[in-house]
Amino acid sequence: MSEEVMELSAENSSVSGFKEESSEHSPSEKWLKTSKVTPFIQLDIQPEFIEQTKSDHLGYGHSHHTPEAGEKHHAITNTEKTYTITRRKEKLSSILLPLSAASYYTGVSPEMEIVESCQTIEKLNAYLKAKKDDVNAGVPGKFLRVVMGSDGVDVGTVASIITYSFYLDVTSESDQFCTVPIININRANLASHVELKWLLDSCHIDQSSLIFADEIDLGYYDLFGSLNIVLLKGSKINSKQEKLKHAVVENFHCRKGDTIYPWVKTVITGEEFSCCTAIADKFVNYSPEILAGKSFSKFLLAGILLDTANLRDPSCTSKDKYTASLLINGAGRYGCNGFYQLLKYKMHDLSSLQVADILWKDFKKWTGQESGDSRSLQIGMSCVGLSIGQLLSRAENLAQEITSFQLYEKLRALIVVTGYFTDEKNFKREVLICTESTKLLESLLFFFDFNASRLPLKALHFPGLKNEMKAYEIDKVTSRKIVEHLIQEFVGIPKP
Repeated sequence: MSEEVMELSAENSSVSGFKEESSEHSPSEKWLKTSKVTPFIQLDIQPEFIEQTKSDHLGYGHSHHTPEAGEKHHAITNTEKTYTITRRKEKLSSILLPLSAASYYTGVSPEMEIVESCQTIEKLNAYLKAKKDDVNAGVPGKFLRVVMGSDGVDVGTVASIITYSFYLDVTSESDQFCTVPIININRANLASHVELKWLLDSCHIDQSSLIFADEIDLGYYDLFGSLNIVLLKGSKINSKQEKLKHAVVENFHCRKGDTIYPWVKTVITGEEFSCCTAIADKFVNYSPEILAGKSFSKFLLAGILLDTANLRDPSCTSKDKYTASLLINGAGRYGCNGFYQLLKYKMHDLSSLQVADILWKDFKKWTGQESGDSRSLQIGMSCVGLSIGQLLSRAENLAQEITSFQLYEKLRALIVVTGYFTDEKNFKREVLICTESTKLLESLLFFFDFNASRLPLKALHFPGLKNEMKAYEIDKVTSRKIVEHLIQEFVGIPKP
């Protein structure tokens, strides 16, 4: 550490002061309060700090990109960084994190956490709020350009649609578009995606400014011809929104050989495995200092790591790996491996979820027709990482919770597929079949019994289940895809 940095005081430093957010005073907090220099030395971005204190300000620097005449340029320059000391919310001791110098000095899960401000995230939040205000006002005099995923709400998809819509807005030379990202789930279901909610929180993205599928009527804008859809990570729109397919004007990061709607003129195929890699590359070419913000780079890096299974997927490209190295600042103190382990832990963390949130976490449903019944048949499947016994222990009346879930999703049957490891480290699957009537239950059980070679079931007995509910252990190691295919056959959906 150079003497120049060691002698800096809080008065002559260009860094804005620390903000205390805890009324309790642990020994580590008292030590931080009495030291003027040490908090800066402990920061993860120490090399950046040392280099930039030689200048008159602490900022992101200037972009080498020179915008052409009339081009909108939102580069972030001459910006002071602020740091906030907060008490860490989660305990990391149960997560298998790699060793680091930071853990040697402060332990695996230190009480205190230093949060760095990110000017890019501040601009992103301002953009999201302004566009939501426009949508609430009816988008007067503009086309509504919606950026959405073709299917799914995984971290990679959500990070892609939010950052790509931001990119389209800051690079647009026209004021005729109101560009907004749409998250393809209901807002109430966000809590079931623990890893996504945790990432949005830790990156300080304003969730109140995000627009979810149940908060906007895209059909209204389509009716008046003012809807344009930019489709990410696929060539076909979600089946629930099939009637809006003629509004698709761009496919971004679809795969070579995908069948594209014939009227779509802008098609960008993905050479990279992760869509977040392609978007980060666009920011690099436009204004690379945008990626210097820790929270913004963390958001994109999370998508890349989960899309590529920590850069180990066979389809992962050298460009994915290179881009991940550019965004390494977002990984924080444990590096890419530790950040990935934390994300995976959050994906399987059910400790804070209610029964309905657990059922929504990995949920699908299919519509068909039951023979001899004029009503449509909707069957749902929820995959959970708990045993049926553990699920029962989470609710005073599991039967009532499941019935409420079925009514909300308008399901005539729900099949809960569990997958977990026993204390002996053996993997087990169980199924809980819940129907609206005993007649439908008998029909489903007869169908499963007919296909016993694919899905051998062994009865389990739990108190508190209704007559329309039956629990079974799957008597061999079985992929949940087998259950999924059987449900599709039962409702009459032909094999692809």
